[in-house]
Amino acid sequence: MSQLTTHVLDQSSGRPASLVRIELFCEGKLLKEAETNHDGRTDQPLLSGEDFKDGVYDLIFHIGAYFRDKDLETSMPAFLEEVVVRFGLDTSMGKYHVPLLVSPYGYSTYRGS
Repeated sequence: MSQLTTHVLDQSSGRPASLVRIELFCEGKLLKEAETNHDGRTDQPLLSGEDFKDGVYDLIFHIGAYFRDKDLETSMPAFLEEVVVRFGLDTSMGKYHVPLLVSPYGYSTYRGS
């Protein structure tokens, strides 16, 4: 089944990042809000079924709040308050998985499987 999923890994602790607020937008319209669970994943796919459509999407990870809740020493204001990942979704390509590997001062992402 075609779907969009994500997970967040905290590189500073080497663990999944739980309780990270995520927003999904398409063309400026908010489609979904979610929060990561204990495994750093959302409980449900962000998109699936008839909601899975071609387009340019933005995933916004509210990572500054996550690190503040962990009481990590970071700059004020936080260097990374929100991480925005803009990507194109082509329904003919099947499942999309967009993971975020993050620390207070850097991140990486890729199209996973």
